[in-house]
Amino acid sequence: MNARTDTDTDTGFDAPAPVLSYSPVVLPVPGRPVDLQVRVSAPAAGTDLPVILLSHGHGGSNNLSSLNGYAPLAQLWAAAGFVVIQPTHLSSGTLRRQLAGTAGGPFFIRSRAQDMSHVLDRLDEIDKTVPQLAGRIDHDKIAVAGHSLGGHTAALLLGARSADPETGEEMNLTEPRITAGVLLAAPGRGGDVLNGWMADKVPFLHDTDFSAMTTPALVVVGDQDDSRHFTDVGPDWHADPYRLSPAPKTLLTLFGGEHLLGGISGYDADETTDENPERVAAVARLTSAYLRTRFQPGDPAWQSACEALTTGAGASGRVESK
Repeated sequence: MNARTDTDTDTGFDAPAPVLSYSPVVLPVPGRPVDLQVRVSAPAAGTDLPVILLSHGHGGSNNLSSLNGYAPLAQLWAAAGFVVIQPTHLSSGTLRRQLAGTAGGPFFIRSRAQDMSHVLDRLDEIDKTVPQLAGRIDHDKIAVAGHSLGGHTAALLLGARSADPETGEEMNLTEPRITAGVLLAAPGRGGDVLNGWMADKVPFLHDTDFSAMTTPALVVVGDQDDSRHFTDVGPDWHADPYRLSPAPKTLLTLFGGEHLLGGISGYDADETTDENPERVAAVARLTSAYLRTRFQPGDPAWQSACEALTTGAGASGRVESK
């Protein structure tokens, strides 16, 4: 399938819905150096709500790499009818001084994925803790989404393999309760192409293998996201999770999109180099429509979202599937 998207004529959802947001939900985890804290966002009304586990990136900011980041996406996803759960991973900027020198740092690759499994283990507890949420979660409809390093975390949960930075052994962190995923500006393949100045600092990326990433996923990339600190391949590197993994997969390429895809990590965030609220709205709408159709086969949300973004002058992206 091939489609073209136009964000100029659709800047968000047609009928914005009230959203409830609650944080922190504190989940003590044995062996974890600090408690796992999460933010939960959900629509004010509705039942049988599917869940999106959202994994934040690394970056140089403090609160954007925590449960306090990615409000533009969390808000729009919740308004679209999802329960969005955002953990603060151990790699968060809010914990860097506290956890300096801790084993597994500074990226805490294994722990990041395990955080999501801990959340799923305790969905009932989260359900009862968050006001007005009890009994409204559909525990059988679970997706994971992640941006940048969070995209790598999401890929591992969907079945990708990577070497453990501590032992060098292959990690299999596949989470079978997750049945769909969204990778946003995620890292691509390793090997010889990982030749930028940051390459030596990310050994876990050198052995990334997408061949076992069998869970359905939408890979979202910007055609101007040139991560030269990792590779000289260019923006196409971020499409590797689509090209190197088995079907079913879908690739959404945003024309003009850079690493923050218009500003998904935070409202008016200084780290955004391609500020574009319409692009953020398009990302939120297409990703939520993809997940809705994935969870409810036959639901026309995905097709309708793509068609709605093809009207008007000037296409701003393309969609392809396998």
